[in-house]
Amino acid sequence: MPQSTYDLTLPRRRLSGVVFASPHSGHCYSDAFLRQTALERPAIRSSEDAFVDQLFDCAPEFGAPLLCAKMPRAYVDLNRSADELDPALIDGAVRRGQNPRVASGLGVIPRVVANGRAIYSGKLPMSEAQKRIDSCWRPYHRALQGLLEQAHLDFGQAILVDCHSMPHEAMEGVKPGSRRYPEIVLGDRFGAAAGAEIVDRIEAAFSAAGLVVIRNAPFAGAYITQAYGRPSRRQHAVQVEIDRSIYMDEKRIRPNANFDALRNVLRGVIAEIASIGQQQMPLAAE
Repeated sequence: MPQSTYDLTLPRRRLSGVVFASPHSGHCYSDAFLRQTALERPAIRSSEDAFVDQLFDCAPEFGAPLLCAKMPRAYVDLNRSADELDPALIDGAVRRGQNPRVASGLGVIPRVVANGRAIYSGKLPMSEAQKRIDSCWRPYHRALQGLLEQAHLDFGQAILVDCHSMPHEAMEGVKPGSRRYPEIVLGDRFGAAAGAEIVDRIEAAFSAAGLVVIRNAPFAGAYITQAYGRPSRRQHAVQVEIDRSIYMDEKRIRPNANFDALRNVLRGVIAEIASIGQQQMPLAAE
C-alpha cells in the first residue's frame, strides 16, 4: 500500500473509539503537478486546509489515531466520491446526473481552486485521473475504513471527527447569534451522519472552550460524512470546520499570532472529544 500519500499517527495505546482525520491539509506539491498547473504556488494552495493537521496533532496523546492526507486537495479531493469525475476536465468522463459540486469544478479531481480559478489550461486524460484515485484516494479511504472498523470492534462504536477549515468569507453570509461570528461549524448532515448525543457533546466541548459554534450552515458535510456516517450502526461522522482567520493569515497562508493559543485551546477540546469514545457500548439492535 502506498502509505506515502498519507500520514497515520497511532497512539501508544488506543483508548478511544474516536478517529480524527484531515483529508484537505495535505501540502506535498510535486514538481510534476506544479508543471501541470497554470497557477502559482500561493494560488494553488488557496483551497488547502492549511495547518489543520498541526491543530489536531495531539490527538494520539489522548488515545485516538490521527489520519492526515499528504497530497493536496487541488491534486485529488478525498472528500469526494471516486466517481465524481468532471467531464469539463477529464477527457472521456461522462456526466452522471446533476451534481452541483462537479458542475462547479469541484469533483474528485478539481478543475478550480478558491474563487473559481482554473488549475489547468486544458483537459487531463482519464489515465491521469485514475492514477491519482488509485494511488491517493483509495489508500486513504482504506486506511480510514480500517480505523473505524477497529474502533467499532474495540469500543462498540466508531466516531469520525473529520477536520477541516473554512475561509472567513464563508461566515460573512451567516448572521451571528451573538456579537461574534461563528468560529466552528459542525456538519452532521442534519442528523443523518451522527447521533444527536454525540454531536451535542462535540459541540459542548468547543463551546466550553469559548468558541462560537453553529451546525450545518453553511457546511453540513460532504462525501466523507455521507459515506461513513451510520449512526444506527453506532458509526458516527461529524465534520468540523474552523474559521481560518482565527489561526492563520489567509492571503499569505501562514500561521498568525493566535495560532499557538488556538492550538492550546483545541488540545482541551480534543481531549474531551476523545473521552466520548472511551466507554465500550453495546451494539444497537438491528
